[in-house]
Amino acid sequence: MSGGGLLVAGTTSDAGKSVVTAGICRWLVRQGVKVAPFKGQNMSLNSFVTREGAEIGRAQAMQAQAARVEPTALMNPVLLKPGSDRSSQVVLMGKPVGELSARGYHGGRQQTLFEPVVECLEKLRSTYDAVICEGAGSPAEINLRRTDIVNMGIARAARLPVVVVGDIDRGGVFAQFFGTTALLAPEDQELVAGYLVNKFRGDVTLLEPGLEMLHGLTGRRTFGVLPYAHGLGIDEEDGLRVSLRGAVRESVTAAPLGDDVLRVAVCAVPLMSNFTDVDALAAEPGVIVRFVDRAEELADADLVVVPGTRGTVKALAWLRERGLADAIARRAAEGRPVLGICGGFQALGEHIEDEVESRAGEVDALGLLPVRVRFAREKTLARPVGEALGERVEGYEIHHGVAEVLGGEPFLDGCRVGAVWGTHWHGSLESDGFRRAFLREVAAAAGRRFVPAPDTSFGLLREEQLDRLGDLIEEHADTAALLELIERGAPAGLPFVPPGAP
Repeated sequence: MSGGGLLVAGTTSDAGKSVVTAGICRWLVRQGVKVAPFKGQNMSLNSFVTREGAEIGRAQAMQAQAARVEPTALMNPVLLKPGSDRSSQVVLMGKPVGELSARGYHGGRQQTLFEPVVECLEKLRSTYDAVICEGAGSPAEINLRRTDIVNMGIARAARLPVVVVGDIDRGGVFAQFFGTTALLAPEDQELVAGYLVNKFRGDVTLLEPGLEMLHGLTGRRTFGVLPYAHGLGIDEEDGLRVSLRGAVRESVTAAPLGDDVLRVAVCAVPLMSNFTDVDALAAEPGVIVRFVDRAEELADADLVVVPGTRGTVKALAWLRERGLADAIARRAAEGRPVLGICGGFQALGEHIEDEVESRAGEVDALGLLPVRVRFAREKTLARPVGEALGERVEGYEIHHGVAEVLGGEPFLDGCRVGAVWGTHWHGSLESDGFRRAFLREVAAAAGRRFVPAPDTSFGLLREEQLDRLGDLIEEHADTAALLELIERGAPAGLPFVPPGAP
């Protein structure tokens, strides 16, 4: 017999589906419920490698951590990794199966994936007491409903009740709730049990008359009003939708231990992937992390990070066009710290041969590390463990580029020359001892009297953030009603809200 389930849909992208799903998972597991997350199809450049070597969205890995279970490919069977505005790499059950245009995907390929997606969900439901599913975008994308495998398509196939999340901080949330419901077919509306308001600021009693009117208009209740929560630092799903220009990553506000802070500038390269790598730096007291796209913004940086990207050759051209490449080269010559991760590591090398990702052929890289990169059709997906700076390091690898290291000091399967470091390993900075040792090296090279905190645990901070999400659900949602939905499904007799789907 299948376990219970719930689909968390949203009125828009970035309404808060990912964090609400994680919050429900954490609340349920604290009640002793064996729970798993699920997202049938995810579009994201922030991905993760499971222990069995499958690539899934980082949001689902974070939700699995919230549920206190090991992430698997079943939790995100289809992952789309954009390579441009019109095409994406399709990752099925953790392995890349090809590159498709949006028209090609929605024109036929997506429908062929519907059955495998439903099978993955049913496997999870046969193993867990509850599966909390996350939708994508909005369920009322009427142009895509016919081929939908992540919102109402999966809800109807699995008879999942649906709660729609709306971001009230953006305004217009009542219209979004009503319009989302009214644009669904009657068979889809039968599963929409109600709404969840997210990111509310102020006196909730002022909102209640509107919620009562919404109930009168739709026949559906609101299951909670979640307050705006600052500094959660939880993994975003997609770096394409939100411009990171000038954005600052922060998760703690403690003062630095030493006399100085450390300033980290992250180059906001095109198709940036796994920019969450720098969250562990931002978690350190006295480390200020910001995303930049101008050469002059590197001047006061103590560390420059060139992050991962789904387009290394495109990122190289961007760095050169903006003068960032020359600024980074000057830093290297002056012995000022630079760290390249994955695609950023490839860009710092001497030469790239790419007939796979960009199909640009032979390309000169920045020449700061003695590394030559050849792109292979087979993607490397791994969970390496090693040592650097006398400390144990864990990471994960997701790349087509194969690096031939021709010199320098060994560094996490990459290399180091002076104050320039490069590695394919994502997540290495989450290893606390290594991160502190690395920051001491950076501070020494930058001439800063910065002292890493001796007790910062990134894993513990992440657990605290996930507990905060669980607290939001427990304290501000009608948990008894949510549990009844999960166990029994959508209530019978929910009224139809006209006009319905065209």
